[in-house]
Amino acid sequence: MTPQFFTSIEEALSAICGDGVFPVKTERISGGDINEAYGLTTSDGQYLFLKTNSGKGAAFFAAEAAGLDAIARTRAVGTPRILGYGNAFLLLEFLHGGKRAPDYWETLGHQLADMHRAAASDYVNGAKYGFICDNFIGEGTQINTPHESWISFFRDCRLEPQFRRAARWFDSGDSRRIARLLDHMDDFLTEPDQPSLLHGDLWAGNVITGNDGRAWLIDPAVYVGHAEADIAMTELFGGFPAAFYGAYRESGMLRADYTERRGLYNLYHLLNHLNLFGGGYLSSVKRILAEYVS
Repeated sequence: MTPQFFTSIEEALSAICGDGVFPVKTERISGGDINEAYGLTTSDGQYLFLKTNSGKGAAFFAAEAAGLDAIARTRAVGTPRILGYGNAFLLLEFLHGGKRAPDYWETLGHQLADMHRAAASDYVNGAKYGFICDNFIGEGTQINTPHESWISFFRDCRLEPQFRRAARWFDSGDSRRIARLLDHMDDFLTEPDQPSLLHGDLWAGNVITGNDGRAWLIDPAVYVGHAEADIAMTELFGGFPAAFYGAYRESGMLRADYTERRGLYNLYHLLNHLNLFGGGYLSSVKRILAEYVS
């Protein structure tokens, strides 16, 4: 870390904890693929979690902080407390983890349903779907322009931008199918009973064990949308245990025909992976595209 970067962290600590509190030690710890992660010890004995990325500006971590704050405000599920953020860093409480509670996944299913039921209108600037700011899905920009219709939001802010970025991967036949899909989105998606605050990137790697033995959510790509989209993402890379889905279904929020739309929700994430990581995801994208349009 550069001296200037360290100074910005010291300033954040002073604002949080008062003058005289400063970092005395940082140690590199395992983290995600995008950011560097550190355990930070302060002069008053606190041990905090520090995420850094010298290639990102202030907007990157400000957007993550906004998402964590939105989840926390639902009071439905645990997420790390935000201590501060600035240009290229985010400072959070440290979750030491530990033994999982016996009903770990069942409780998370109930908690996620509670989060999806919570009022979400405060996060969309008066509209129904979107978010108060654009944010990031991995390293990809996620557009959250407010919309009144879920179907138009998903078309305009999810699929269409990803297809546009991935244009070089598609031949003329693919392009015709993509156009038909986007033009007939009303045939494939439905409006939800209510808008829901979504984690937005809900796979197993973004669920960790908190100090209370419960599941806590990290690294969100938050927006207000259809609750089904979160559930679909949980099933994309291996899925969660059956206890999670059983508990979530008890809420009555998951429609019986949800699986008819699951592929479209996950097409968004597969397109994002195609754009970020390359052609290894192309066959999965084309398979889902063929399921919906010939």
